[in-house]
Amino acid sequence: MLAWRVLGPLEVLDGGTRIDLGGPLPRRLVATQLAAEGHAVSDDRLAEAMWDGEPPPQPAVALQAYVSRLRRALGRDTIVRSGAGYQLSPDPTDSTDAAEFVAAIGRGQAQLENGQQSAAVTTFTNALALWRGDPYADLPDAGTAGTRLRELREVAVEERLAARLGAGDAPNAVAELEAAVKAEPYRERRWALLILGLYRSGRQAEALAALRRVRALLADELGVDPGPDLQQLEQRVLGQDPQLLLAEPRPSPPTGHRLSKPISSFVGRERDVATLTNLLTQQRLVTLVGPAGVGKTRLTVEYTVARDDHDGPWFVRLADVQRPDVVVPAVAEAIGLAGVTGDPLPLVVRALAETESLLVLDNCEHLVDPVATLAIELLNACPGLTILATSREPLDVDGESVLQLAPLEAAAAVTLLVDRVRAMRPGWRPTDDELDEAHQLCAALDGVPLALELAAARTRTLSLGEITERLGNRFALLGSVPRGSLAPHATLETAIAWSVDLLSPTDRAFLLRLWPFEGGFSLDAAEAVWDGTGSALGSLSSLVSRSVVVADTTSAPARYRLLETIRAYCQATDPEPDATREAHAAWVRTLTARCPELMQGSRGGWYTRLLTHELPNLRAGIQHDLELAPNAALRSLGDLLWFWVRLGHTSECVRLIDTAVAAAVDPPKLEVFRALLAKMSAVYQAGDLVTAVAPRDEMYAIMDGATDPEDVRHLGYLTYYDAFARLALGDFEALRDRARAAIDIGERLGDPTIVATGRMLLGTGLADADLVRSARELAAAHEVSWAVTMADLLLGNVLLERYQTGDRSAASDAQAALHRAVESFRQQESPAFAQAACYASVRLLALTGDPLHAARLFAAVERHAARMGIQPDWMGARRVTTDDPLAGLDPDERRAAEQAGRELSWSAMVDEISVLTYIRPD
Repeated sequence: MLAWRVLGPLEVLDGGTRIDLGGPLPRRLVATQLAAEGHAVSDDRLAEAMWDGEPPPQPAVALQAYVSRLRRALGRDTIVRSGAGYQLSPDPTDSTDAAEFVAAIGRGQAQLENGQQSAAVTTFTNALALWRGDPYADLPDAGTAGTRLRELREVAVEERLAARLGAGDAPNAVAELEAAVKAEPYRERRWALLILGLYRSGRQAEALAALRRVRALLADELGVDPGPDLQQLEQRVLGQDPQLLLAEPRPSPPTGHRLSKPISSFVGRERDVATLTNLLTQQRLVTLVGPAGVGKTRLTVEYTVARDDHDGPWFVRLADVQRPDVVVPAVAEAIGLAGVTGDPLPLVVRALAETESLLVLDNCEHLVDPVATLAIELLNACPGLTILATSREPLDVDGESVLQLAPLEAAAAVTLLVDRVRAMRPGWRPTDDELDEAHQLCAALDGVPLALELAAARTRTLSLGEITERLGNRFALLGSVPRGSLAPHATLETAIAWSVDLLSPTDRAFLLRLWPFEGGFSLDAAEAVWDGTGSALGSLSSLVSRSVVVADTTSAPARYRLLETIRAYCQATDPEPDATREAHAAWVRTLTARCPELMQGSRGGWYTRLLTHELPNLRAGIQHDLELAPNAALRSLGDLLWFWVRLGHTSECVRLIDTAVAAAVDPPKLEVFRALLAKMSAVYQAGDLVTAVAPRDEMYAIMDGATDPEDVRHLGYLTYYDAFARLALGDFEALRDRARAAIDIGERLGDPTIVATGRMLLGTGLADADLVRSARELAAAHEVSWAVTMADLLLGNVLLERYQTGDRSAASDAQAALHRAVESFRQQESPAFAQAACYASVRLLALTGDPLHAARLFAAVERHAARMGIQPDWMGARRVTTDDPLAGLDPDERRAAEQAGRELSWSAMVDEISVLTYIRPD
């Protein structure tokens, strides 16, 4: 069996004999695969590592040649093709000196926990002797794997020196500690060990001098004070605490009631604690699951320390257990069976069989199978035992109850952040602006407690606003987890990497393609960027169960999202970010291309809701195309005409279209026309009629002499949009001319939408309610839902004019038509058009019976119209003018009514207007 050495220049041994891999490039190829720790590595990533960003003209061909050469040296089946890359087989991860080193550190730490200081010194010494240089030294950048090993080596150096002090060898330890501090001057634990060693060696003045040195170093170089451990040690040295002279072994793992409550406050989890308490009174196996940094361990500790069991509870920390065969020994140690020889399972079962208490198995995600097997055995053999597990995924055991721990809600997240900042800056009281910054930072960090605590630590040097601004490089910004934390990982990045690295290669590759989605995504969207390996639904289900993707199944269709910190990790780790972003943009193009067809029909409301959900994704995809494919962006913006019009996103529509038109390169005339048509509609809605009609002549010129049916169809759209503009301008002669031209185009094309729209506009221009009704019937017969509802709006306005000119019988029909329009536009998710119908309905109310009530509703309509950036009366006719129907109101009563109206929500306003019945009989 081959042995792999990566703690220094790469070596591959076969029975103790070193294999010649043939030069630096094949060595980098093998080292890159070893650094992937069992996962397949794509061709592009291998080429990047081998040629350090400067691959040859045909890297795939060169790569195949090197793989063939390595197969001859290592064995034909050692490097296998996997998806779009290569993978070592069998997985060599457990056969590396890095794995041997990690296991040795675990043994040494266990020896320290049990007070075996001298044995721990030997174990750590042997572990450090495995190092021959920088890990994965052949690679320009070993990434997370190298960073993790280097950090663990620094920990091992400190653990070894702590063991020497604990064994009573302070004088010899001091010499090594001086060198260790010099090598890593910002690691406070080394300074603490050096100060303790000096003190125990009778060199108390030098211990105080070392304290002054580290305080000055941290202040001058980092602008911070020493951490709480060093500050406490300083007080003990100054007070000549006699306990400092004792060689104190590290306390053994907390068992029973000796598990202590953490020092920091516990915020925002009251409901979760209550739910967990209730579950554990009813279920014998509960698994607390959630994403990295969400606080599963902290919640478990808070619950556990509050119990008052006769036996236990027993807390088993599995984060440092790397092998399945160590799970049962770890449980044995936790329940007080240290030093057991042979198989410890029978002794564990015997010890727990007669108890009635709780066994906590913390951080199980990398050991799900052995932990599940153990849980089944213990629960079957120990009737009084209850098990609480924490994991990134369920154990999938029959009878298991799963409690999903979500990030903190907004208020609790801000409370936690403020609490932790106060710990860093005693006496700090946030201003209103700082509270706003705290809300923004909590939202950007998804309310994940670990991320919030790391952000709070940065407030020693940065303001909350500055931290939020710098989250583009969040992992470097947020830094390391403080000592004493319950978090099992040194940084937020390693915590996330831990979750991602536990995924199968297929699931991991799928996850890395999801980062471009803004605001979440559906299964259909995820399938659009899927690379075709395995099953998209299967991978997505796996990612949800492993707490790296969040699912919201209360909506239809279900939506999924990545926490922002996981998104940032995936973007930074994705081996092909440009291809991933292009796949997302291609999906957005497909989505927008369906808009013209679906938005005007019976499914218009559904598609509007869909696009509203996907608005952040639309913006991201269009922004990608504006940068790299402006012609495609122009096409998408034209496709979205009805979306912009219905939702009232007027200013955004204009800005994007102007950008796309300026950036497009020789675009087809139809694409330019459609984009200008969308812009015209948006500006018209906003009430800027002069600007809206400005490009009209240019657009007619574009389509001059058009014969292609699609071009002629769009000419018809322009013609009836021109008619709408004439309506708003009060130019009824031109309105009638344009409406007749639209009808003619629609009849030649056989397009019922254009014909019906032309007829309803002609009827409006002629004040002919019957002609508008006939247009409505035509639209209804062809299921053009938008045109049916628009006809109701125009019919209501025509009848309202007739009422104003003396036809009192028109009021009831006007009210019915406007009620239909309000309700139908709401169902179609068309707030801009609904706004126009609401305005006409309230005007009718003011004219027919209740001006004070109308004043209240006018204020509501105008407020929501201003919020959308549209004119509330943009669809109203201009033939009949009357005095202000509210002019006779008492000024104080009118102001009070208007203030009440401005407080109405959109939904409450529409609900009220849609059932108005204040028509005064005449």
